[in-house]
Amino acid sequence: MKQVIARFIAVLLLVIPGLGATYGFLLMKDAVFHYFASFGDESASRSFEWWSFAGGMLLFLLGVGFIGGWTFFRDRKRNYISPRFRGKRQRPPRPGAG
Repeated sequence: MKQVIARFIAVLLLVIPGLGATYGFLLMKDAVFHYFASFGDESASRSFEWWSFAGGMLLFLLGVGFIGGWTFFRDRKRNYISPRFRGKRQRPPRPGAG
């Protein structure tokens, strides 16, 4: 039972940032859509929703950054990445060098 709960929490740790990134993308999309849709309506004001767009971009970047960072460090731990992204290995100290 403990293993099932641990896996459920691990899935939630990836789903929550994914939902935040999705919602942020939708906020950005809606801000751009409302701006361009206002050109067809003469009675509407043509102002861009900067706060909505900036908040959406923040949510999107945080969500994608979290998922990308999690994937990168998991792949680094399992040695799935290219050599230029691998950490430098420290050599063990030589005997009698200290």
